[in-house]
Amino acid sequence: MSFAESLRFFAATDVGRTRDHNEDNYLVDRKLGLFVVADGMGGHAAGEVASALAVRTVHDEVKRERQLVEDFARGSTGAGRVTAKEVQNLLEFAVQRACQKIHEEAQGDAQKRGMGTTLSALLVAGQRGFIAHVGDSRIYVMRDGRVQQLTEDHTVYSELIKRGRLSREQIEQVAHKGAITRAVGVYERVEVDTLLVDLLPGDQFLLASDGLHGYLAAPDDLGPYLERADGDDATRGLITFANDSGGKDNITAVVVRLGEGTSVDGDRADLLARKREVLAKMPLFARLTQREMLRIMQVADVRTFAPGAQVIREGDRGDELFIVLSGKARVTKGDVALTTFGVGDHFGEMSLIRSVPRSASVFADAACELIVVRRADFFDILRREHELAVKLLWQFLGVLADRLDQTSQDLETARTERGAEDVTSEIFPEEADFDLDADPTPAPLASPTRGG
Repeated sequence: MSFAESLRFFAATDVGRTRDHNEDNYLVDRKLGLFVVADGMGGHAAGEVASALAVRTVHDEVKRERQLVEDFARGSTGAGRVTAKEVQNLLEFAVQRACQKIHEEAQGDAQKRGMGTTLSALLVAGQRGFIAHVGDSRIYVMRDGRVQQLTEDHTVYSELIKRGRLSREQIEQVAHKGAITRAVGVYERVEVDTLLVDLLPGDQFLLASDGLHGYLAAPDDLGPYLERADGDDATRGLITFANDSGGKDNITAVVVRLGEGTSVDGDRADLLARKREVLAKMPLFARLTQREMLRIMQVADVRTFAPGAQVIREGDRGDELFIVLSGKARVTKGDVALTTFGVGDHFGEMSLIRSVPRSASVFADAACELIVVRRADFFDILRREHELAVKLLWQFLGVLADRLDQTSQDLETARTERGAEDVTSEIFPEEADFDLDADPTPAPLASPTRGG
């Protein structure tokens, strides 16, 4: 059953205590599984126009492709199977279409020039949640009592934090540190952040404008409100909290709650937990943030192999990294068994960077689950997520350096062993004198040759 069929939503918006009109807008469509929050900006009520146009356009574009979303949710198979990438592209296209419409509207009215809006959208389709985000509205998720921020603010403050060139104390002194660096509609196109989240029963999502989250010290501050059984009480409590904290901006909160699941969903939850734990322990991903790890999780598939099944073939050109999630994998070269990989071990990482022949074959030693990351998906992350790309490539260099160091040690050990003096005759002189297997016929003298 799709989570969209069992979800509930609760929404509220408020002008706040200092503004005279509300430039926030939100949209909820339970049947479509679409939820959007937008915070407009611009004089003469232009911000309200921008945010309203944004949520309406995104809704229209996604609704126009409802069949594609429903096919994905049902898990269509065969040649016409809808992929997660197609749904993700649809949501990004919808935001770009909104950006274009707002920009065109502003160009036709001098009083609306420069208007724009933030936008954070959540689309629930099947067992996945698709997120599109621009600006400084936010989306949070609460799972197992913990709250995590899923989106990343596009603000001067956030950019300075990522660059790491100033301390937080220094950044606090920067003028206009809260200014947003991306908005829908200011230009004809905008860079849209997208994220794919595996959904679990009991998950709660909060879409919030900065009039609410601007008063939060940490995501866990939301816990007491999201834990309230009455969803309407939760959203009212969040609005009251923001107003009591100052209410200096418009305030919007949309809470989305997923229903209870089945034993199958329990198995999925266990699989996701194990997958994340194994990935987090890999040197390549060890230094990633929670959000960055989610980005890796969305391109890390899990495949099951029967005992004896071949995973990779020596000599084939590969494009996948494998990590053992459960069971064991046996490595062979020709007819020689080289080693066995267990849980957490990985192989094929060079295939993420270049297409080279596999140096050995790998078989499932028993029934096993392998996490698989494809080169095309890895490159997509490198192109889209610049900060994450730097981390991944830096860690990759570390992995290669460790491999080279180990290879050098192995070669040195082999060289030492090969050059060691044979002292067998000194330890076992009787065996040297009485070799029963030796040929009694004396060997002929070697003929001299030119050049020695």
